[in-house]
This record gives sequence, structure tokens and C-alpha cells, in this order.
Amino acid sequence: MNMSPSARRLYIFLMILTLAGAVGLQGWRTLVNNFAVDVVGVDGLEMGIIQSIREVPGFLAFLVVYLLLFITERRLAAFSIAVVGLGVALTGFFPTTWGLVATTLIMSFGFHYFETVNQSLTLQHYDLATAPLVSGRLKGLTSVGNLAVGGAIFLLAEVWDYPMLFAGVGLVVVVAGLGALFVPIADVEARPQRKGMLLRKKYWLYYLLTFFAGARRQIFVAFSVFLMVERLGFTVQEVTALFIFNNVVNWFVSPRIGRAINRFGERAVLSVEYATLIVVFAAYGVVESKMVVAFLYILDHVVFNCSIAIRTYFQKIAEREDIAPSMAVGFTINHVAAVVIPFCAGAVWLLHPSWVFFSGAVLAAVSLGFVQCIRIPKAEDGAA
Repeated sequence: MNMSPSARRLYIFLMILTLAGAVGLQGWRTLVNNFAVDVVGVDGLEMGIIQSIREVPGFLAFLVVYLLLFITERRLAAFSIAVVGLGVALTGFFPTTWGLVATTLIMSFGFHYFETVNQSLTLQHYDLATAPLVSGRLKGLTSVGNLAVGGAIFLLAEVWDYPMLFAGVGLVVVVAGLGALFVPIADVEARPQRKGMLLRKKYWLYYLLTFFAGARRQIFVAFSVFLMVERLGFTVQEVTALFIFNNVVNWFVSPRIGRAINRFGERAVLSVEYATLIVVFAAYGVVESKMVVAFLYILDHVVFNCSIAIRTYFQKIAEREDIAPSMAVGFTINHVAAVVIPFCAGAVWLLHPSWVFFSGAVLAAVSLGFVQCIRIPKAEDGAA
């Protein structure tokens, strides 16, 4: 990728924060299911409630547009990552259901607000051809962060208890977030952004795709690993080993997704994603083999990389000054269903776990239908 010096400095800044965010979230995900089952003693319904509460900050992502009246997007991104680390660091010291809820909320506010600003900065500062490549590379860097924290937890799980593991991961993330504030980048927007809430009729397909992506993703995030732990008896080491292997695969795959978007277009890439997910969810509802479930988990993450095509589709149809407020609104829309679905799916889980995953297959099929409506207007590439 050819970048100007300012664009390259921004890429370094986003790289640091993306790696830190990956370490925080993946460390939390690696430990939280076993911590919840083994120490806190939660059941499927309680886990669904916790996962629903975890998505409340995403639902409130529209508040980012008001925070940006007082702080630049770059500083908000750095502080958000530090908040992720704080929430993770505190988790192991509050081994109760409400303690898990509180620390999850702290972590989640930081993560969701960072992701909102991260997407906005990428689409604002890189042109239509470069943005998919940057997004793909940052996805690949996420896998690097996931690998690092997965390897550390795998080695330390035998000698550190849960409070030490959570605290170690969290402190690394806090230091990285605060350290990113010192990356020398001028706080200049690519183009002045509209302030306040923004909903436009012409973005209806972006809103719908974002909504259904959030709905089906939450089913997988909330219950795929929980199935492994509760139903199939995966240990912390087995979950960690799966995460490590998954991230090795995605390290190589993620950067190629951006090139696929540029070559084949958003509609083709998203069609592959959702057609594959129909099979993944349907299979998840019936298989009982650890190896098969592990394969399905990796396959889901491979095709999930294709979801950056929703954002690049929006970049191609949007007015440039709409990007920051629309990313905040899009994140909120993505989490409307995410707040409700884990709780409802947790209740369904108590009746029959397979039904939870079959509903994910239905959502993927609906998404596949809407993807066929994508049309990219022919226009000149407005480089940032």
C-alpha cells in the first residue's frame, strides 16, 4: 500500500490500538467462560443475560457523536482501549454474577467505543481502494494479538490463578492505550464531520445488513464457546489451543479479504460469507464431535472477516462528511438485536441448545437475501 507520511502514522496508531484491543478482548474471551462456569457458577440463562448486558455499550455507541464535541476521535480511541484494559484487569477480583456484569460493562464500553472510532478513522482517511486493504491488514493484526495473548495464557494457566491472568492481560492493554496518545499525529480530520445523530433513507441497506450482522454474530459469540465448555467439556488449555490455531489461520486469511473485495466486489464477498454461515450454524446445532465443532469455529471466523465489506460498501455510497456519525449510528443498529438476542437465546438454550444455532442459520439466510440488493454507484474514487 502506498501511503502519505500522515496516513502511515495513522496506520501505526491504529495498529497499536488494534493489537491492544485484540489482546484485551481475546484474553477476556479465552478466560471468561471457564471463569464463569468454574468459579462464578453461572448457567446458560445467566450467561445469556451477561452477554446481553455486554452489548449495551454497543447499543449506546451513538453517544460517541456527542463525546466528539469535546475530544478528538484519535484521543477517544486511545482512552477507550485503556478502559478495555481496566475492565479486563478487574474481572478476576469480582467472582460473582454481579461482579462479572460490572467488569464486563467496563470492558465493553471501551471496546465498542474504540471500534466505532476505529472504523470511522479508517473510512475517512483512506481512499476506496486502500480502505479494504487497511481493514484487512488490521484484521490480520488482530490475529497476531490474539495469538500473543493465547500463547501467554496457555503457558501461564497452570501457574497463575484467574485474578492474576485477568490482571496481567488488562495491564498490558492499559499501558498500550495510554502509550498510543504519544504517537505524533496531528488532530486534523480528513473532512469535517457532521455532528449529532444521522439517519438517512439512502443508507437503508447498510442499516439492515448491519442489524442482521449483529444479530447472527451475537448468537455465535455468546454460545459457541459456551457450548464447547458446558456440553463438550473443553478445558481452558483446549479453548486456548483452539484460539491459537484459529488466529494462525486468520493471520494469513484476513489481509486477503481486502484484495478479494477490490477484485470481486462487496456483493460477491458477502454472499460467500452468509452462504457459508448457513451451513456453519446448521451444523453447530447437531454435531457432538470436538474436532468438528473446532473446525466450524475456525470456518466462522474465516468468513467473518468478509464483514468488512459492509463498511466498504457504505464508504462507496456515503457522503464523506456522514462517515463519523453514521459509524456511530451503525454500531448502535448492530447492537439493537445484540442486546436482546443473547438473553432470549439463553432462555431457548435451557429448552434445546440446537434451536439457538438453527435460528442463526435463519438469520444468515435472511442476510444472504438482502446482500443481493447491493449496487455500487459508478463514481470517481474520492481519496482522502
